[in-house]
Amino acid sequence: MGDLPSFDLSGKTALVTGSARGLGRAIALALANAGADIALGLRDLDVDNGVAGEVEALGRKALRLQMDALDLSQSYRAIDQAIAHFGRLDILVNNVGGGIEGPLLEVSEIDFDTTLDLNVKSSFFIAQRLARHMVEKGGGTIVNMSSQAGFIALPGEGVYCLSKAAVAHMTKCMAVEWGQHGITVNAVAPTFIETDGTSTALAVPEFKADVVERIAALHRIGLPREVSGAVVFLASPAASLITGQTLLIDGGWTAR
Repeated sequence: MGDLPSFDLSGKTALVTGSARGLGRAIALALANAGADIALGLRDLDVDNGVAGEVEALGRKALRLQMDALDLSQSYRAIDQAIAHFGRLDILVNNVGGGIEGPLLEVSEIDFDTTLDLNVKSSFFIAQRLARHMVEKGGGTIVNMSSQAGFIALPGEGVYCLSKAAVAHMTKCMAVEWGQHGITVNAVAPTFIETDGTSTALAVPEFKADVVERIAALHRIGLPREVSGAVVFLASPAASLITGQTLLIDGGWTAR
């Protein structure tokens, strides 16, 4: 039986940023279902949309943290609070991200900086802070949030695309430097997923039809569990030899 892969996260503790809604919420619940206790990074401590209660209903511990990823000092305090509370953090999911749309000819410096801060800078420094802790305790797992947009060019979303490409390459760099300490670093790169964050865009019939057509193999919008399941895998012992990779969850969009 020792040769069978294990997806069990019992005894592990995970920090998920942006865990109040969307993919962050789905990932937090999936990790809890796999056995992990969860530190919930929340932009607004008073708004977790019930995710802490759902984690606890699964029989796991939940810790709500005030953690605006754009405020690094606040994020560092949240990380230290989680470590003090649980005694250790084994898994980090850098879920927070976003961007400002617009043609490249019209992108302002503020919009550029905001997008890079959300997707690259915050993920880098939060991972760095956790990696220092993981080095001390002998290992850990980091999963960053890239996007299919990091592998294609989407008109009107060029800065978002380049930032998510940076996340994929940042993941490789982290994996190579930190692997000697027993830390694996991977990323997931989803296509359009049905969440509250995409609901407005997908409510436009023409836009949704175009997206479904571009998802070249399966021709349907993704579901949160199809991303959270991949994160559980990458965080689990079953993926212990996988590092520096970005797993595309795109229904075949980039295979075309």
